[in-house]
Amino acid sequence: MAKAKFPSDIDIAQKNTMVHITEMASRLNIDHDDLELYGKYKAKLPLSILDEKKIAKNNLVLVTALTPTPAGEGKTTTSIGLTEGLNKIGKQATVVLREPSLGPVFGIKGGAAGGGYAQVVPMEDINLHFTGDFSAVEKANNLLSALIDNNIQSKTRNLRIDPRTIVWKRVMDMNDRSLRQITIGLGGTANGIPREDGFNITPASEVMAILCMAESFEGLKKKLGNIFVGYTFDKKAIYARDLKAENAMAILLKDAIKPNLVQTLEENPAIIHGGPFANIAQGTNTIIATKMGLSLSNYVITEAGFGADLGAEKFLDIKCVSGGLKPKALVLVATIRALRHHGGAKKEEYNDPNIDRVSKGFANLEKHIENCKKFGLNPVVAINAFPTDSPEEVELIQKRCAKMGVQAIVAEGFAKGGDGMTNLAEAVVKEVESGKNNFQPLYNWNLTIKEKIERIAKEIYGADGVEYSKKANTDLKKIDALGLQGLPVCMAKTQKSFSDNDKLLARPTGFTVNVREFEIATGAGFVIPILGNMMRMPGLPATPASEGMDIDDNGKISGLS
Repeated sequence: MAKAKFPSDIDIAQKNTMVHITEMASRLNIDHDDLELYGKYKAKLPLSILDEKKIAKNNLVLVTALTPTPAGEGKTTTSIGLTEGLNKIGKQATVVLREPSLGPVFGIKGGAAGGGYAQVVPMEDINLHFTGDFSAVEKANNLLSALIDNNIQSKTRNLRIDPRTIVWKRVMDMNDRSLRQITIGLGGTANGIPREDGFNITPASEVMAILCMAESFEGLKKKLGNIFVGYTFDKKAIYARDLKAENAMAILLKDAIKPNLVQTLEENPAIIHGGPFANIAQGTNTIIATKMGLSLSNYVITEAGFGADLGAEKFLDIKCVSGGLKPKALVLVATIRALRHHGGAKKEEYNDPNIDRVSKGFANLEKHIENCKKFGLNPVVAINAFPTDSPEEVELIQKRCAKMGVQAIVAEGFAKGGDGMTNLAEAVVKEVESGKNNFQPLYNWNLTIKEKIERIAKEIYGADGVEYSKKANTDLKKIDALGLQGLPVCMAKTQKSFSDNDKLLARPTGFTVNVREFEIATGAGFVIPILGNMMRMPGLPATPASEGMDIDDNGKISGLS
């Protein structure tokens, strides 16, 4: 008899029976009158719920991962599954996640709401327009673009902005490589002043970064006003506040600043808010959402994008320092598939058991474990289970982790939901209650920009040193002149390697990190070194995930995963 095929993510999600969102609010002791309902299964939460005393008392757990394969290794699935597992063993837990971007949804991933029996629902809504937060970020970003070009065109209120110095780009939440570099203002004087421009993807917008770093509506407005636009012909720096843009931009974000409440398949609370990528932005959900979770639950599980060298480093060095957050435990997701990849397996060999490749690829996981410990956090390794994992490969990982003083637990949330995650949940609780973890950032913000970059490059990536292009050195002079040396750095780097060369797998050595240029995010409160050939507007793959999607006459969607 043929083995039954495992149901798709969307099939599982659509067969699930959800409770009304007011019931989810009741379980968190939220008054129904405080909810802003978006139908029966989604709601916005007011900022008045934030409670600093509870935030300091409750337990924050970060989920991160080893250097991933292009398909990802299941951080979101593990985060959701761990939340289910914690609730199974009697802990009050909420998962706090980022919102999916339409770029990856229609590009490679097909969706980003977890997988299998560890999902957040309503899955289709979350993966698509959700509550409109991405649209609001996009509109606020592009309002500033319109105001910039309008001011250049104006004869009466012209700030004399030099179009050649404008660093602000338009954004759109779609992978579209054709928009990376464009010319605008063509067609005559009525259509504006011709200049070069371009689009970033919405998760790379500084407005998204600001939304994720703001802690109040007043703080949001101030950060929006601090956005650096460019220079006048007289070399004077121009900010969004000079264009009187911040109030109108904040109006567009009046609802987007409020976190979104949904639920998991097992009817546990989930807060989803903000969505920056981790390779080109800070890769974590909003400070407000994380603090909202900590105001409502004893345990908050949150994730940071891509490998720990990207999302976790930024979460710990930027978000935690800025927001005064202190994680009590860290879960490091690994897959045997990824270890085979780092051990030399080709894509078509990812599912072939090979203990030699796993042994060689373990060097990548080993480096991530060492890095986590540099932050004062002893990780728990979650081996995200696949049917093709062999017992010998699992045993090898567990033994090697044990030698490093780290537990490695097989996580079966995808196939079994919370029932497959109780062992991991118990290990995380034990780590939290041990009191041995004492989070500390990798660097002090008061170091120079170059010192901070070098600290990350050498300590986290394992680089021998850092080289700067001529443009990068020119950008550093601008950063210094603007008084921004005290800001943290948000590295834009490939997610495929510790280095800035995506071909160097496992644990590369003997390499130098190359800083091509800098972007300045004065509103968000960090500077962005661009390492190697990073693109802030991705392109679609040869066969986009969108080609496998459909919707029927009753509005039932298929093909999301």
